[in-house]
Amino acid sequence: MSSLSALSSHVAALPGTQRLQEALSVPGAEVAATAPPGARSALIAALAAAASERAATTPVLAVTATGREAEDVATAIPGLLPSARVAVFPSWETLPHERLSPSSDTVGRRVA
Repeated sequence: MSSLSALSSHVAALPGTQRLQEALSVPGAEVAATAPPGARSALIAALAAAASERAATTPVLAVTATGREAEDVATAIPGLLPSARVAVFPSWETLPHERLSPSSDTVGRRVA
C-alpha cells in the first residue's frame, strides 16, 4: 500500500467520513460535504473506496468550484485510490452571452 493510499485509509476512519459513508450506503443517496483544499482529494478517495466496496459500478461525482481544482483532484485521486477511473467534465470556457464557441477539444472531452 502506498503512503498516499494509507492517507486515504486514515481519512476513511475519521468519524465525519464514516457518517458520510453511512449516508451514502442508502441506494440513490446524495450527500454534500466540504473539506479544506488539502483534504478534498483524500476525502473523495475514501468515499469512492467505500462506494466501490458496496458495488463495483457505483460512481462518485465530485463537483469543484473551478476547472483547476477539478484537474488537481483528478490528478491526486489515482495516487490515493489506484483502482479508480477518473474523468473531468470540463467547463464550457465561454459565458452564455458571448458569441464564442468552446474549443473543439473541450466539446470532445464533454462528449466523451
